[in-house]
Amino acid sequence: MLDFSTLLPGPMATLILAEAGAEVIKVERPGRGEEMRSYVPKWGGSDSSNFHLLNRGKKSIALDLKDPTERARLVPLIESADIVMEQFRPGVMARLGLSYDDMKAINPDIIYCSITGYGQTGPKAMSAGHDLNYQGDAGMAALSLGTPEVPVMPPALTADIAGGTYPALVNILMALWRREKTGMGAQIDIAMAENLFPFLYWAQGEGQVTSDWPGNGDALVTGGTPRYRLYPTADDRFAAIAPIEQKFWESFCEAIGLDPALRDDSKDPEATTAGVAAILRSQSAAHWAPIFEAADCCCSIVRTLEEAMADPHFRERGVFAARIASAAGEEMPALPVPVIPGFREGGDAPRSAPALGADTDSCLGAAPEGKD
Repeated sequence: MLDFSTLLPGPMATLILAEAGAEVIKVERPGRGEEMRSYVPKWGGSDSSNFHLLNRGKKSIALDLKDPTERARLVPLIESADIVMEQFRPGVMARLGLSYDDMKAINPDIIYCSITGYGQTGPKAMSAGHDLNYQGDAGMAALSLGTPEVPVMPPALTADIAGGTYPALVNILMALWRREKTGMGAQIDIAMAENLFPFLYWAQGEGQVTSDWPGNGDALVTGGTPRYRLYPTADDRFAAIAPIEQKFWESFCEAIGLDPALRDDSKDPEATTAGVAAILRSQSAAHWAPIFEAADCCCSIVRTLEEAMADPHFRERGVFAARIASAAGEEMPALPVPVIPGFREGGDAPRSAPALGADTDSCLGAAPEGKD
């Protein structure tokens, strides 16, 4: 697999394939490498921890793609590649002579995946953007904005990963399956913004049928009900309260001792919300945690990432068992991508992210005379 992508969506997709045994050859610019190498914090030498997490087990070649002589060195790899991943704006790879049609002429059954914000066609195809823009354009951000005084930023790069990485993987695997049956390659056009709409199925269904479109924080899963909210505790932590089904709601109300007059939340949802909030605010998170566990009613205490990574449940399941090794001999847990142990190449053994250009000569042979 030839990987021309940078930053997050493409590199995470190729990481997952590398974890499953694909040979991923990362194509980078000489001298500096891809942008993610420069991020902070640094770990294990000169590269960022982000780069190490996203590029474990890959190879790196450094080539000036604007130089025709350098580009020509890619031809043997293109001839043997199964998959190409790229993440430039539409037209960039064509200007470099590395478009799908260019590579298909060399390797007719190649699978060529492009990830962009808005796709290869359409009025916004050439527009610059990042995850926040894509969530905004797809209507996702509008469903949980907070207030004008305290806007709520999305806590995850949903468009990059859910709209880019995973659709790319799904379509690559389908293309491989089809190629096995038909011998046909494929050109895959992944548009991160439009791939967010499946996550809004409930809002689309409600709005299209009732013409009452969900707004900012007023729907079932965005805080518009007492049964699905974050409530602060006495020590300024938060309880994740999600007893949507009636049996769980009844167990929750009983567990916290909610006034029976407030338990039918259809009568006065705001009064019920206020009642629940007052009770949960009266005690610490440590007080509520065992009560929620005993009631088994879809309620829990929100954990920090540090606490979550130390959770015995995740530890027992080996979520963080795989390791990344640095050239300096340091180790840290690898990114726990969704590759089950039986499919994970090399098991949990430590693997490294590549140094810039570490595999240029082994993958391409010696540079032409006059090239370093």
